[in-house]
Amino acid sequence: MNTSALRAALQHAAVADPPEVPVYSPLRALGRRQLTPFDLAGQSMSTMAPATCMVFTALWMSSAGSRGVAGLCAIIGATLVMALVALCIRQFTVRLAASGSLYSFVAHGLGKRATLTAGAALLVGYLGVSVSVLSYAGADLAELVGNPDIPGAGILLCAGIGVAVALVAIRGVLFATRLILVIEVGTVALILAMLLRAPEPVAADLTVDPAPFGLLVFVAMQTVLNLAGFESAAFFGPEARRPLRTVTRTVLITPLLAGTLYIIAGWAGMSGHAGTLVNAYFGGTASGASPALVLLVNIGVCSSWIASTLGFAQAGSRLLYSMSLERVIPSLFEKVHPRWRTPYAAVGLFVGASFLGTLWHTPGHAPGVYDAVVEITLLLGYTLVAFAALRFLHRIGEHTTATRITGVAAAVAGSGLLLFAAADATRSGAWLYLAWCAALGVSGIVWFAVLRRYRPRSIDAIGVFDSVETEDLLPGAASLRIDAGGRTVLTPPGR
Repeated sequence: MNTSALRAALQHAAVADPPEVPVYSPLRALGRRQLTPFDLAGQSMSTMAPATCMVFTALWMSSAGSRGVAGLCAIIGATLVMALVALCIRQFTVRLAASGSLYSFVAHGLGKRATLTAGAALLVGYLGVSVSVLSYAGADLAELVGNPDIPGAGILLCAGIGVAVALVAIRGVLFATRLILVIEVGTVALILAMLLRAPEPVAADLTVDPAPFGLLVFVAMQTVLNLAGFESAAFFGPEARRPLRTVTRTVLITPLLAGTLYIIAGWAGMSGHAGTLVNAYFGGTASGASPALVLLVNIGVCSSWIASTLGFAQAGSRLLYSMSLERVIPSLFEKVHPRWRTPYAAVGLFVGASFLGTLWHTPGHAPGVYDAVVEITLLLGYTLVAFAALRFLHRIGEHTTATRITGVAAAVAGSGLLLFAAADATRSGAWLYLAWCAALGVSGIVWFAVLRRYRPRSIDAIGVFDSVETEDLLPGAASLRIDAGGRTVLTPPGR
């Protein structure tokens, strides 16, 4: 637009009458256009908790023995799969901003039943990881304060952490995400420095049983779990500045960055360079590590656990908020704090459920069926969004050769990993795991049937996203109205 045309438009806007009925975005209550790329990076990094995941990856690879190279290839392969998923998510983030993230994206590519399945997978997956990280945070904090043997100490500390996390999450995203990023960067720097030390043997009792999977599937699935939450920045699209650009960049960069850190940790574990770190964290001073080093490592890892708890509380609460806004779940959880613009009811529910889960979760360095269930849940959600991207681009007629290759590769890789995991679980007799897979697969069908019977209008509302508001338009240039179907319609001037 040339200068004279712009000047004429501004002059017209100055004398144009304001609209009689302003139109607002359905997600306006969360507060629009406030988060920077720095804040989005902090959110995504917190949910992945790369510092803690590096420690566990180093331990697993230390136990790999002669299959270490194959295990390292599994980490690289899983990272590449998640990068493909990130490219699929990009097809949505460059076009719309939604507080429901993957759940809302699947709604625009697949049917409502598949969307509800994705929603169930994300809810259970996020909650499952949140329970785990909160439980580890309580256990590590108990160790730090010197009372791990006092009955109920871990549970009480989990409750205290939960309350603190809820208050910070309600206080506001700006404060929380910046605090998180500082914690993660500092802890990762400490761990990287320890992984570059001279090789040191890992204590003989620090071994890991990969059941119910074989080693390669185990490492690949754990890497997927470690990268879970890289997409959590997308939950804050409506709250971000220039969301279509900044959210997309965050979603693409963070899994590659964290995956690189896990590859480094895997190499260090395989080559023996992780001995100092693994012994200090898992063995304490009994392993021969100095008390100062043990204290420093435990403070860093505990801080990362707490940051991850906060990250999942923020992401999970936005998912609950979006579902509540659509009436897919009770409307209670769409309540937003009048000052901080955060969904406080959803935060309370998510953190409360996470704490209740810690009553049954026992932290340990050898993952079991619990972790396998969470992994399969999250992987299902990522696979569904890959299929949704293919259908979405076909529907709007914007497919290219690159998007087809990326979408098919992500969908096939996700489906293949699910099948390999199911085959390994069958061989080891993990029937609880298989029963969970079946239940999760039909969850969307059951949920859809319940909604159609009791809340049929909520089905049409699924997939809500941030839309243009009246105040976003230049006065007099055009107008907005809501049509009979509840959709926002842009009307040219004079009509």
